[in-house]
Amino acid sequence: MDTNEAAVPPAQGGRPPILPPRPGKGLISALAVSGICVLIAMGIVLVNAGTAGFGVSFALGLAPLPIVLAAVLALDRLEPEPRLNLLFAFAWGAGIAVILGIVLGTGGTTVLVRAFEMGEQAADDLSTVVVAPVVEEALKGAALLWLIRRCRREINGPTDGIIYASMVGLGFATVENMLYYSAEFTEGGTQGAVELFVLRGLASPLGHPLFTSMIGLGVAYAVTARRRGAFLAVPLGYLGAVLLHGLWNGSATLGGLSALGAVYLLELVVICALVVVTVRERRRLVAMMGVHLPAYLRTGLVTPQDIGMLGSLGARRQARRWARKIGAGRAMSDYQQAATELVMLHQRAERDGTDPGEPSAGRDALLAVMARSRESFASRSPSQPQRA
Repeated sequence: MDTNEAAVPPAQGGRPPILPPRPGKGLISALAVSGICVLIAMGIVLVNAGTAGFGVSFALGLAPLPIVLAAVLALDRLEPEPRLNLLFAFAWGAGIAVILGIVLGTGGTTVLVRAFEMGEQAADDLSTVVVAPVVEEALKGAALLWLIRRCRREINGPTDGIIYASMVGLGFATVENMLYYSAEFTEGGTQGAVELFVLRGLASPLGHPLFTSMIGLGVAYAVTARRRGAFLAVPLGYLGAVLLHGLWNGSATLGGLSALGAVYLLELVVICALVVVTVRERRRLVAMMGVHLPAYLRTGLVTPQDIGMLGSLGARRQARRWARKIGAGRAMSDYQQAATELVMLHQRAERDGTDPGEPSAGRDALLAVMARSRESFASRSPSQPQRA
């Protein structure tokens, strides 16, 4: 069926789902195991530091979370990822990755001491600088490999890779920091825990999300690139994550203030580069509205004015402000998201070599959202029925 003549599903009452969620057994199982691992980690904090130490460590661990989480989710506004997938990524980092990291990291230090007859301090330093980055980035990256297999269609570009990787890293950092704060509490009380919080929670809250974002970029490239050998980007991203992680741990453990400052500046440069990547991808996606949406002009769900509005981030914001004034703010957000998802459906079809014009439940659901939104505009602003 040609997209110009696509049948538009009738808009039913309520809000039709853009992507009907149906979590698989693997996702549910992974969330359950991650939850158990988080409980184990919290039990370790409680046993190590007692009730008072648990309260202090828990509060300090959660303190930077709202701000950092808001910063990560701000990247996800144009084409939001399924919440269950984001929850999975966070839970994997906070649970499975942390517990296995403790087990493997401890085992690695023991091997260095016994098999290589190293002193405990030397083994601990080597484990911090080399073993921990290798093990922890592999464990965090495993969540992204799982997403490739189970939710491949949700990764549409580097921004998605950065978002999922950041969620994994953020979950890991949150629980790992609680463990560190509890250990410090047993040595120096609340003051010691707070001093460590300044170094870990305030000075470097983006460390783990940043490291794992290198893997996220590799995964995104592997999924979206149409080149042979694209999956080589995954191990390259992993090596980048290990390198950044190792440099940070090395400078904090063995280096002085100058070394730590140099690595800190390097990480700021990488953060700026990631922001540039996400901004450029967002602008590229918005520009594609004028390429794919004209095929739907004959459906009546898209007008030339709509295409102009959807093709500019500034115009999108103005449209949402206009819609809120007439009580249709949610409808406008739904319309913009559905149109964006529709364009991405076309891009995925081109990437996979399929026909985006063929009828599909996903496309029909998106068109139904757009139809419902237009009805809402018309009912609230009869004098401007064509404006979306």
